[in-house]
Amino acid sequence: MNAFSKKKKIKGYREFLYILPFLIVVLVFSYYPLYGWIYSFFDYQPPLAFSWDSFVGLKWFKVLFKSKSFMNQTVEVLRNTFAMSGIALAFSWLPMFFAIFLNEIKNVPFRKFVQTATTLPNFISWVLVYSVAFLLMSNNGMFNSVGMDLGILDTPVDFLKSNEHIWFKMWLWLTWKNLGWAAIMYIAAISGIDTELFEAARVDGASRLKIIRNITIPSILPTFFVLLLLNISNILNNGMEQYFVFQNSWNREHIQVLDLYVYNLSTSKPPVYSVSTALSMLKSIVSLVLLFAANTFSKLVRKESII
Repeated sequence: MNAFSKKKKIKGYREFLYILPFLIVVLVFSYYPLYGWIYSFFDYQPPLAFSWDSFVGLKWFKVLFKSKSFMNQTVEVLRNTFAMSGIALAFSWLPMFFAIFLNEIKNVPFRKFVQTATTLPNFISWVLVYSVAFLLMSNNGMFNSVGMDLGILDTPVDFLKSNEHIWFKMWLWLTWKNLGWAAIMYIAAISGIDTELFEAARVDGASRLKIIRNITIPSILPTFFVLLLLNISNILNNGMEQYFVFQNSWNREHIQVLDLYVYNLSTSKPPVYSVSTALSMLKSIVSLVLLFAANTFSKLVRKESII
């Protein structure tokens, strides 16, 4: 082995050490918890010790499909999950256009202010978001107080207890929280566009709208399609934090998504850890299948792979 090969091999080890901490984090927080899937094959009853004597095989998977109560509840939860994910997918173009119009603001200080103000909510926990919603929309909140003072309302309206349009309201809160953060990817894509294209278009007399339509949008569409396909493959993963803090006895029928349903099962009295684990396991498998289906679709249509 010559000196060049040794140097290249040492460099390869060094580059591997750079990413080793991140690999460890992924293994600890993403792969090690998969060991918990074993509970879906046992009749586990806390706080009893885990024992192989309680092995039941696929019993809990069969319960999910044969039990009428579980089936009805699962269908209702899937309806909510697909409805909220569907609304988010239908408006997935919003961050892209927000990034485009943000890029068109010529006043740099104002543009930075708008970008910062719309990105900061992403770092606010859903508990604080609910606190804001409570201050604005509870019986004694700002909306009711102003409405009563102006004579618009005769009696206070508790918006948080209303079950009407709950899917759309959850999407509005999600958009307020994530719009600026979701636009960062598109802002980066716009900054990567060759500036000579814009200069040539201006020389030819193209207006700003024509530049957006013929240069900016076509240049960032590949980014949009990749993110869209990833969102489609992730359609069952709504998360649970938002719906957990906003749920109550009035809106639970329409706000309980799959992740929240799994959590509620595991914290019910008595808790049904095995069933909730089986349901969570099925959700992960379906999400994985959707990911590969989206990747196959991308290969067929765009001739590009997303993974």
